Amino acid sequence: MAAVLDSVRAFFAPSIFTIDAENPSDVVARENLLDRVMGTDRRKKSSEKIRRNRIPAEGLALVARDRDGHLIGTVRLWNVEAGVNAEGTPINALLLGPLAVDCRHGGKGVGSALMRAAILEAKNRGYGAVLLVGDAAYYERFGFFAEKARHLVMPGPFERSRFLALELTEGWLDGAAGMIVPSGRMLGSAPVRPAA
Repeated sequence: MAAVLDSVRAFFAPSIFTIDAENPSDVVARENLLDRVMGTDRRKKSSEKIRRNRIPAEGLALVARDRDGHLIGTVRLWNVEAGVNAEGTPINALLLGPLAVDCRHGGKGVGSALMRAAILEAKNRGYGAVLLVGDAAYYERFGFFAEKARHLVMPGPFERSRFLALELTEGWLDGAAGMIVPSGRMLGSAPVRPAA
């Protein structure tokens, strides 16, 4: 029912924001937004250990901007290995977070729009699964559930009931077990280019 109401509200609401790719000039505004919404203790979370000194997955750092172009929301996805499968092969996936919306724009569908855009872009780029640590009551509307992440663990403390997964490809996380580890590019490293 909540998804239906969100869709109806979005249809009738005037366009008060746009979703865009994050760019280098957004860094300060994004960090300030995250500090306001999540507090400075956000840097101590297990998810942050995975993100530290890494670059978000290619094309998967999105922002919401108001009519004047100000950053009012952010979401990023990060390359990870979601444990291993039964044969011991690492399972490539994404870790979503943080998702944050400026408090003055809460309840206007900004977070939902960022989530839908991020999930669609991840699927379009061929990713098989997205993991996150967050409020199940909020994220279940997007298809995230704890069941698919039940044999996976985060580095450091985390709440099991808040560790959720969405399969973009059915069965992607079947048999997945083990620690979530970062696999994306390090900050300051150049992208790998194929040999000519």
